[in-house]
Amino acid sequence: MLSFILRRLLSAVPTLFAIVTISFFLIRLAPGGPFDLERPLEAKVMENLNRIYKLDRSLFEQYLLYLGSILRGDFGPSFIMRDFSVGELLAQGLPVSMTIGSLALGLAIPIGGALGSIAAFRQNSVVDYAVTGLGTFGLTIPTFVVAPVLQIILGLSLAWLPVAGWNGGAPQNLVMPVLVLALPQIAVIARMTRAAMIETLRSNHIRTLRSLGLPTSVILRHALRGAALPVVSYLGPAAAALLTGSIVVETIFGLPGIGRYFSEAALNRDYTLVMGTVVVVAVFILVFNLVVDILYALLDPRVRFD
Repeated sequence: MLSFILRRLLSAVPTLFAIVTISFFLIRLAPGGPFDLERPLEAKVMENLNRIYKLDRSLFEQYLLYLGSILRGDFGPSFIMRDFSVGELLAQGLPVSMTIGSLALGLAIPIGGALGSIAAFRQNSVVDYAVTGLGTFGLTIPTFVVAPVLQIILGLSLAWLPVAGWNGGAPQNLVMPVLVLALPQIAVIARMTRAAMIETLRSNHIRTLRSLGLPTSVILRHALRGAALPVVSYLGPAAAALLTGSIVVETIFGLPGIGRYFSEAALNRDYTLVMGTVVVVAVFILVFNLVVDILYALLDPRVRFD
């Protein structure tokens, strides 16, 4: 296992290098620049800005300079929020994104898993159809529709919760963003758990346990272990996406997370902030994929890493 983890960590280096390289050149292909305004700046001012931020160098030279700064752990200054470096913005935004993401994931896993398991045990019943229908509904309604509806109902009409804002992570400010993030994940996990559980319940070892007359709780414990494998594989990239922020949710609710920073940076051509966010998300995805592989070996004794 240790050798496998070391190999995966070493293979992550060229993967991260490729992501940084492709992202660097793709963002530069977009028209416009960080200092292009509706009212153009004077030529001398533009020249000074390009010189200060090294945008007057060739593209390849800028790329080499950026790689060097990344290796030193320096993401560079933000082109738009000039009072902050990219590292400072990420340090401020990442805890916000991780808070709402972890709460949403912690809500989605038990609820989605329970609904999927109940639907599988009562296949083709009213309960099964209800869970499947709710799952389909949760997947088809996008977050940019659910979020304003909750704001109108819970925030404006009933005045139970604040419409937007972070307020230092106050619980009342977290309820709606967490719900909006968790609902589609509950739907996905419920449907995946149902499908995997149905297949597991039809396997030979579960049929043997049933024939021996063991209680449902014992059968459920053994079935869940096998049914968890496809869900775990999904949770790797899903957890990375949730913990590193949702662009739509953070923008609608006015949360100072890195998802919102990424959205504003992309619109304003803030190259360094976009790149910093891409690097953070890529690292999270690589780490969670490694965690998923390790969990596979723990859940399924047939999986071995030589």
